[in-house]
Amino acid sequence: MSPHLYEFHLPLSPEELLKSGGVNQYVVQEVLSIRHLPSHLKAFQAAFRAQGPLAMLEHFDTIYSILHHFRSIDPGLKEDTLEFLIKVVSRHSQELPAILDDATLSGSDRSAHLNALKMNCYALICLLESFETMSSQTSLMDLDLGGKGRKARAKATHGFDWEEERQPILQLLTQLLQLDIRHLWSHSIIEEEFVCLVTGCCYRLLENPTISHQKNRSTREAITHLLGVALTRYNHMLSATVKIIQMLQHFEHLASVLVAAVSLWATDYGMKSIVGEIVREIGQKCPQELSRDPSGAKGFAAFLTELAERVPAILMSSMCVLLDHLDGENYMMRNAVLAAMAEMVLQVLNGDQLEVAARDTRDQFLDTLQAHGHDVSSFVRSRVLQLFTRIVQQKALPLTRFQAVVALAVGRLADKSVLVCKNAIQLLASFLANNPFSCKLSDTDLAGPLQKETQKLQEMRAQRRAAAASAVLDPGEEWEAMLPELKATLQQLLKLPQEGEGMPEEVAETETAEEVEGRIRRLLAKASYKQAIILTREAIGHFQESEPFCHMDPEESEKTGFLNLLGTIFKGPAAPTQEKNPQGAAGNLGPGETGCKDKPSVSEPEKCRENDELVKQEMLVQYLQDAYSFSLKITEAIGIISKMMYEHTTTVVQEVIEFFVMVFQFGVPQALFGVRRMLPLIWSKEPGVREAVLNAYRQLYLKPKGDSARAKAQTLIHNLSLLLVDASVGTVQCLEEILCEFVQKDELKPAVTQVLWERATKKVPCSPLERCSSVMLLGMMARGKPEIVGSNLDTLVSIGLDEKLPQDYRLAQQVCHAIANISDRRKPSLGKRHPPFRLPQEHCLFERLQETVTKGIVRPDPLWIPFKEAAVTLIYQLAEGPEVICARMLQGCAKQALEKLGENSTPQEAPKDTPVLPTFLLMNLLSLAGDVALQQLVHLEQAVSGELCRRRVLREEQEHKTKEPKEKNPSSEATMEEEMGLVGATADDTEAELIRGICELELLDGKQTLAAFVPLLLKVCNNPGLYSNPELSAAASLALGKFCMIGATFCDSQLRLLFTMLEKSSLPIVRSNLMIATGDLAIRFPNLVDPWTPHLYARLRDPAQQVRKTAGLVMTHLILKDMVKVKGQVSEMAVLLVDPAPQIAALAENFFSELSRKGNAIYNLLPDIISRLSAPEGGVEEEPFHTIMKTERQYRDLAYCVSQLPLTERGLRKVLENFDCFGDKLSDESIFSAFLSVVGKLRRGAKPEGKAVIDEFEQKLRACHTRGLDAIEELEIGQAASHSDFVTPEPRRTTRWHPNSQQRVSRKKLRIVFSSDESSEEEPSAEMTDDETPKKTTPIRRASAHRHRS
Repeated sequence: MSPHLYEFHLPLSPEELLKSGGVNQYVVQEVLSIRHLPSHLKAFQAAFRAQGPLAMLEHFDTIYSILHHFRSIDPGLKEDTLEFLIKVVSRHSQELPAILDDATLSGSDRSAHLNALKMNCYALICLLESFETMSSQTSLMDLDLGGKGRKARAKATHGFDWEEERQPILQLLTQLLQLDIRHLWSHSIIEEEFVCLVTGCCYRLLENPTISHQKNRSTREAITHLLGVALTRYNHMLSATVKIIQMLQHFEHLASVLVAAVSLWATDYGMKSIVGEIVREIGQKCPQELSRDPSGAKGFAAFLTELAERVPAILMSSMCVLLDHLDGENYMMRNAVLAAMAEMVLQVLNGDQLEVAARDTRDQFLDTLQAHGHDVSSFVRSRVLQLFTRIVQQKALPLTRFQAVVALAVGRLADKSVLVCKNAIQLLASFLANNPFSCKLSDTDLAGPLQKETQKLQEMRAQRRAAAASAVLDPGEEWEAMLPELKATLQQLLKLPQEGEGMPEEVAETETAEEVEGRIRRLLAKASYKQAIILTREAIGHFQESEPFCHMDPEESEKTGFLNLLGTIFKGPAAPTQEKNPQGAAGNLGPGETGCKDKPSVSEPEKCRENDELVKQEMLVQYLQDAYSFSLKITEAIGIISKMMYEHTTTVVQEVIEFFVMVFQFGVPQALFGVRRMLPLIWSKEPGVREAVLNAYRQLYLKPKGDSARAKAQTLIHNLSLLLVDASVGTVQCLEEILCEFVQKDELKPAVTQVLWERATKKVPCSPLERCSSVMLLGMMARGKPEIVGSNLDTLVSIGLDEKLPQDYRLAQQVCHAIANISDRRKPSLGKRHPPFRLPQEHCLFERLQETVTKGIVRPDPLWIPFKEAAVTLIYQLAEGPEVICARMLQGCAKQALEKLGENSTPQEAPKDTPVLPTFLLMNLLSLAGDVALQQLVHLEQAVSGELCRRRVLREEQEHKTKEPKEKNPSSEATMEEEMGLVGATADDTEAELIRGICELELLDGKQTLAAFVPLLLKVCNNPGLYSNPELSAAASLALGKFCMIGATFCDSQLRLLFTMLEKSSLPIVRSNLMIATGDLAIRFPNLVDPWTPHLYARLRDPAQQVRKTAGLVMTHLILKDMVKVKGQVSEMAVLLVDPAPQIAALAENFFSELSRKGNAIYNLLPDIISRLSAPEGGVEEEPFHTIMKTERQYRDLAYCVSQLPLTERGLRKVLENFDCFGDKLSDESIFSAFLSVVGKLRRGAKPEGKAVIDEFEQKLRACHTRGLDAIEELEIGQAASHSDFVTPEPRRTTRWHPNSQQRVSRKKLRIVFSSDESSEEEPSAEMTDDETPKKTTPIRRASAHRHRS
């Protein structure tokens, strides 16, 4: 068929070209074989050189055959074909402008060029799609094989890099479409198939997941421009809208790509309407359908969010169609619409110069955002807070909304979602950083100025009101204004006197002329002229001789006389004179005065100035009020956020730390509490939390302000010293760890150390507390670099342990702590071969310590006791033979006590009188002995034991080296190593046994110094009535606990005394000290203390808050470390959950939180806990039980507990099986409510097949509940009627009516009994009377079902 006689129809599939179609329709004549393709392609190339692009009309079959065999042909042939087709289409696009402009072009030539155009484009696009398909398959194979060398494999497969070839083809097609090719078609209407052919390849390219990668950016841009041309020139908008919606639903990677394209079309190509079309299509999507299609909703949400960021002004006109999605179930769509609103507030509706309509729109958007701060979805609540954070950071939030949004953020701090809490903290931090009020937000500092300025504003308003009251209208002016109407009324009454009849205006007999005059004036002021004239007429007749009614001139007419009289009454008595001589009245004014009518014109500027001042004052007061309210909200937030500092989520803790850093920088007074509270987090196992604490202190303290290095060092030291004020031991240890970290990383400048030494040695003036804090800081830094203190040891000794009196024991104590940091206090490890750092006994340090302690024992200074403890610890830590030094110290102190005793007893006293020793001296002596005993034990078990082990290892190594190496046998070597291991373990046991023997047999025998203090100690403890001083009792009890730590024999002999004091002592400090001591004993001698465990638990109900707190800490430690059996008494820990002291309640919460991590520990203990807590004897009240179990006695307690369990479908079936156990109790409202809450929980996560079971359960619950209530009501009103087939049983009866039976059946109720896992053997009691001492732990049983409740 001649090329000019057929017409090429674009097929829907390639196979259509093989079938015979309509008249003159082109059909492929022959599909060539693969081996003939190269020769035919060469023939095509030759024809192209001769005929140009029209050669395609005769050689289309060749290209079709190549496409048909594309998977099988050689890659080189594919590449040649593509290169050739690009050349053909490029040539055609170059020739077409001239052809299209040729007015003489014949119809056959036009048809030939149209066929060639369609054939060329069809061939090129099909080839492009074939390459793209093969590239996608290769990419999938590369994913399986690994990405290494993927580009090389792709090049080997195709012979070239396909990703670099796509862009030129797309640009060529774009260039072609930009020509006015519609003239090739008849009637200049381009066929839809051609446009779909070109645009279809673009959409297929977009479906490739790699199209969104950065390397394919040029391809994306080329596709965007090609589709942009189709939109503007070929009416492609409707098709593009439908296609974009489809692609967003099915391809998640395309959201950002399509946003870039649509925004480009809307701006560069002027196609703003496509935004509205796409958004309208999304808005018309059913929210219910989107809730079932999460992938589609995700695509739409991402598209809308990014589109709002790029073209918010264009999108804003279409926002109304998206509002329905705010009420839909899909949270992603709600987030997208809210994000779009936020972008419009940020980019379009921002600024103070907005029009009224724009301001209203902005307020509506912000209202919507605030409302969704309480959305049911935590993701939406979190997103709203994020959006408000951006709005605040870009200062786009109106000041009038600050308080509302801050209140929203503070409220969200209590959200159950960790993500919401985190974003709420971030929002509050943004408010702080971008607040328009002040860089210092102290509510106490703001309250004063606010009160002062508010008072000033009230005074200004009062002055203005007074000025306004004085500036009333001139009575003369008012009279002139009312005169015309008054004349008319008077004339009417004079002509028709009967009109005045019936008026109630009369003069009372008791009224005076002045009172009537006042009534007339008020009537005139109210414009009641008729009543005023009638009353005046009555008054003239009644008061003929009284002013002003006696001045009626008979020569004047009645009308004039009435008017003059009324004028006199209204204006006052001076008015007639002024009226008669107005010129004289004016002339009497001075030269500098003017009349009243001139006054307002003179005072106008002054009035404007006063108004401006008032407005400024109102604005100032409003500003201070807003700042004060804002600081109060931040203070409220600090209290909530500080409780979140120990959350389990690392990111939340990090946000809390950053928030407190910012709050501290803004000068909020309560921030210091948070900065101190974060200190213990330095011990966190989470590296992120630990690093956050270090960064916080680095930011707060290592970057001080100052002009010089010395000034900065002084500021840093001052700030750190503030942290040490009233700091606990734990706070000091945490700060020490932080400073140690800073010193090791060389983050503290040398100037800091220099200034600290200058303050410590008094080279610069400073207070005693500042000097003490400097020594503390030096000691902390010595942990990181011991040479800071080690090189100045003598200086420190001279600072704190000088011979002057009175001694500063606080400074001496800190000197001891600082010196202790020059050595490693940990137990030596086996890997260390060098001996531990020790100083000789003759060192001046120990001489000064011994002397200071010995001299100070006779002085009643309360600071001596902590100093002496630090001194004993330091001696045992650093001295060679510390027991010798401490023995001498004890002997010296005892000698001083004996001398004091001798001084107090005089020869004149009777022999029977016992000499008295001062209480403080006895207390000091016992406390010193207890410290020495404990440190001696620690020294033996750590230092001596470690040194024995070190020497043994060195000795074994030396022996091993001296032996002659013999012929080695591998098997004998292994045997020898095993024997050596056994020998090492045996040696360890031998050394431990040696230390234990020394403690048991030697330390407290008669020959040792410590043994001499035991009788005295026991006498004080056994005679609390004789030795009743609280401080002495506390010191003696603590010392006894330390002595008991030495050996099991002594401990066993004194346990009864210890527990007697623990329970019977009237002093909370004694009970608290002994609780700690017995806790330590439970770790050291668990078998001895185990029978006494109930007495430890008993302290959890101690009346003293201090003792309960100590007992809670000790029991938490013992239970979590598995040193005490977790028995039924753990319910006592549960009681602490409702303790009135918040610290104790928090301690109990932490205990159960940690215990819950140990398998099923809490579940195993629940029966005992419930049994004990709800028992009539010894349990807790009802409300506390509800709080503890998160729960009416017995049945109601159990119902509440069931409602707190996470029931599954299997659990529900078990409940249904045992419905008879609780069905008759459902008449109780609280029990019924508890089970309804179970139904509500089950419904939330129920599967469709499980809903029938839940419905059945709820129906049974409601039936039992309703019938029970009916029966109760009938009993109350005295009715005996009941249901014929159902009788609600009595709550305490064991017989019931079965609903489907007329026969009464008696059934024995199941009896549920709980018992603890305690042993029932006798427990030893403390030294009390026999009837006071508990002999056996009786299992606590639940009350029987037969038992009546009071």
